Formats: sequence, C-alpha cells, structure tokens
Amino acid sequence: MGIVKIVEQALKDGYLTPVMEAEVGRICNTASELSIEEYMALDRLMGALLTGEVVVLPRKQFINVMEELVLSEAISRIADIETKTDHTIDVGDIAAYALNRLPPLYATTEEGADYQRARAKEKLQELISSQVQEAIAQNLEQPEFFPERVAIAKLNPEDLLSNLGVLLDNYASQFEKGDG
Repeated sequence: MGIVKIVEQALKDGYLTPVMEAEVGRICNTASELSIEEYMALDRLMGALLTGEVVVLPRKQFINVMEELVLSEAISRIADIETKTDHTIDVGDIAAYALNRLPPLYATTEEGADYQRARAKEKLQELISSQVQEAIAQNLEQPEFFPERVAIAKLNPEDLLSNLGVLLDNYASQFEKGDG
C-alpha cells in the first residue's frame, strides 16, 4: 500500500497503526524521490496527527521467550558442530524449523518473560533440544543443490558471455522447434 492510500485509510479510521507507520517509514527511506501527491498526503497526515484527528496506536512489545531459548540452543549446538566439521549451518534455518514445531511462549512484561523462561526450562527444555537437534539433522542431510552454480558477478566476462551463448542456443533451438 502506498503513502497516499495509507494516509487516506488513517484519516478515514482516525488512527495510524504501527504497521501503517512502518510502511510509510519504509517507503520514505527507500524511495529516491517522493511524488507531490505523496508529499501532500504526508502533510495532511502530519496536520491530522497534530490536531488529534488521527492518533497513533501504541506499539505493543511482545517477547517471544521460545525464540530466545531456541536461538540459544541452536547457536551452542551449531558452534559445536562447526568447530568439529567443515559444515556451515544457517542459524535462521535451524531456528525456523524448530520454532515451527514448538509452542509459542509470548510475554508482554519482563516478569512474564522470566516466568515463561522458568516454565520452559522446567517443562520444555527436552522438547526444545530435540527439535533443534532434528532441525540440524535435517539441515545436514539436505543435498547441496546445484553446487556448480556461480553468482554472475563472480564470473569473468568471457565465461559470462560463453554461458549466455550456451543458454541462448538451448532456448533458441527449443523455440525453433515450437517447444518454448
């Protein structure tokens, strides 16, 4: 959704959500130049915020205790494996795999997070460890797809032209036969 639509929605609803606010920020940070309509919409939004016509909804902070525990377990296991072998394992892949198989443990305060951590260490530590281990095993068993592939930027110009020529020859012959 663009800035103009976000501002229209905020003016209609009377509030600006954290998601809307983040999207406006992202657009402003990534756009090389904003249009006059976008500047006018931002000006309208600013005026509405100053008058109270639009309010910013507070951003509620959540702590995902399970994420912390899984990352901690994954990092320690991966570090152990990487020091003993030549395997490189992506912590994000391992955490995502394990988190998709574990119950979430959210808290909104630090006291709640402490409670969730204690509860998880007491009742779920074995399950967390087994899911992280399973994630690592799955990751290590995956074959390396297309190990011969090289990023275009790493090829020298002659290799790039040669590879491009082969690719075009393959597709051109299919096109001529009516396959492509």
